[in-house]
Amino acid sequence: MYQRDGLTVDQRLALTTAARRLRDEFTDVFGTETIERFLHTSYDQFAAHSTIANFLPLLAERFARQRLHALARVEGHGDGKPIVLFLCVHNAGRSQMAMGFFQHLAGENALAWSGGSEFATQINPAAVASMAERGIDISKEFPKPWTEEIVRAADVVVTMGCGDACPVYPGKRYLDWELDDPAGKGVEDVRPIRDEIERRVRALLDELGVPAN
Repeated sequence: MYQRDGLTVDQRLALTTAARRLRDEFTDVFGTETIERFLHTSYDQFAAHSTIANFLPLLAERFARQRLHALARVEGHGDGKPIVLFLCVHNAGRSQMAMGFFQHLAGENALAWSGGSEFATQINPAAVASMAERGIDISKEFPKPWTEEIVRAADVVVTMGCGDACPVYPGKRYLDWELDDPAGKGVEDVRPIRDEIERRVRALLDELGVPAN
C-alpha cells in the first residue's frame, strides 16, 4: 500500500478498504501497483478541491474505478459499448445533465462519463432540481476532472464551453454543443437548457444506433 502523510486513521482505513475492493474488481486486468497508483492520484486530485475530507476516499475510489475501466478499454479489455464523454468547465451543470439523460435513456446499451477543466466542489442545485422534474436523480454525482485514459477511451467527446481547456486527441470524434451556462441560474431558467440538452442527447443516441428507453 502506498504510504501517505497527513491522513487521519479513518482516511487510511477507508483508502485501504477502497484499494481492496478495486483489487478484487480488477485483479484479472491490472496489478496492485497500478490500482493503488490510480486510487491515490485520484485522491490527490480531489484533495486540492474538497472541503469535506471524510468524503475524499469515497470520491477517490469512484473516480479511480472509472479511470481503471477507461484504461482497460484503451488496452482492449472493453465490452464494445459506445462511450460518450461530456466535458464542460466546472462539471457541475451542463455535462452532468447530459450524462444523466444519456445514462437514463441508453440504459445498459452505452456508457456516459463527464468531467470538467476546472471542476467545482458540488453540482449546481438548480441542475439537480430540474433533472429531478424529469425523474432523473443526479444528486449523487460529483464534479470531477478528466484524465488522459478517460478521453482516450471515449468514442465521442462532447464539449460544452470549455474552449481550449478541453483536451484534443487526433482521430477522436468531437462535438461542440453551444449551450447557456446554468451557473447562477434558478430552476426556471435552467429548464430550457435542460430540454435542449435532452434533445441533443436523443439525437446523439440515434446517431450511435443506441435505442432510447
